[in-house]
Amino acid sequence: MRISPHILHVAQPVEGGVARVVTDLVAAQLAAGLRVSVACPEGGTLTNALRTPGCTVLRWDATRSPGSRLPREVRQLARILRDVGPHLVHAHSAKAGLAARLAVRGRLPTVFQPHAWSFEAADGVVARLALGWERFGARWANRVVCVSEAERRTGERCGISAPWRVVPNGVDTHRFRPEGDDAASGAGPLVVCVGRLCRQKGQDVLLRAWPEVVREVAGARLVLVGDGPDAEQLRGCAPESVSFAGAAADAAPWYRAADLVVLPSRWEGMALAPLEAMACARPVVVTDVDGARESLPPEQLPYCLVPPEDPAALARALTALLRDGQLRAALGAQGRRHVLAAHDLRRAAEAVTDVYRELLGVVGTPAVAPNESRKCTTR
Repeated sequence: MRISPHILHVAQPVEGGVARVVTDLVAAQLAAGLRVSVACPEGGTLTNALRTPGCTVLRWDATRSPGSRLPREVRQLARILRDVGPHLVHAHSAKAGLAARLAVRGRLPTVFQPHAWSFEAADGVVARLALGWERFGARWANRVVCVSEAERRTGERCGISAPWRVVPNGVDTHRFRPEGDDAASGAGPLVVCVGRLCRQKGQDVLLRAWPEVVREVAGARLVLVGDGPDAEQLRGCAPESVSFAGAAADAAPWYRAADLVVLPSRWEGMALAPLEAMACARPVVVTDVDGARESLPPEQLPYCLVPPEDPAALARALTALLRDGQLRAALGAQGRRHVLAAHDLRRAAEAVTDVYRELLGVVGTPAVAPNESRKCTTR
């Protein structure tokens, strides 16, 4: 009997870029006729976004970081697997990748997508433990899907031996487009930074660079869009020309309002915010971390790519672009064309589905017995 394959996505966290990627993949896979379930914690933008016909959302009580609750989280996920009986598991980000691979242990096709390596987010003993797990856990992933070649190379360089597949991130180019409402008004050039307020995204580096920008560009304004654990600390050191907009359900109006978008990350796989900004025809300045070079058109590297942790270089790049409106317009139009050609969401979703087809051993919809999905269970 021929039935549609059943995909179980396992996700933690439920906010930010990972949540958006999972949401977009689920929508595309439902439209393609797949059966889709998602195991994730309650709350957050992910749970709300998944309330759509055809998608089953399963409560998985997992915290963001590993700790003493991990065994209980793995057992709960194992019960979900037994109840759902998926054909394939797709685990997103480090915590879900850890728990899912421990629960499945190779008993059914498993895709792990790190969305940036966990060991880059830690120091000392924690970083060594995270890397050790990734080296060991790779044996329980039939494919490790990286969002950039740089992310894959980082994994290989750090000794992770895995069956790799690179699928660059994509964005909805109908939702993120130059035309539409914008979110701000006021005098002076506007720089916008969209991202979770946390160490990874580097807003503290941006705030150290900003006074020099204001000295060089009269009336320049900066808006940080997002929320996160560093919000209070960042507010405490921000000058008057910086505003905090909080989390936005839709960042597109902020991109359209911006003269320039910036994301000064310390590490990434391939960030969504620069792709979204370019889809809205806005130039973007990013730091030279994994995925950044690949996300930009090659011609933009001299203008838009700066070293991480370098406030002076960041200030120089922002100042130069804020002073040159003609260059900003050209870069914005070029960025829009680049995203349409290389980072459209439909392309990315189809590439992920191709990975599923490979692992399920079929071209198109697999032929399975009615109870075959129950044969691969966890214990």
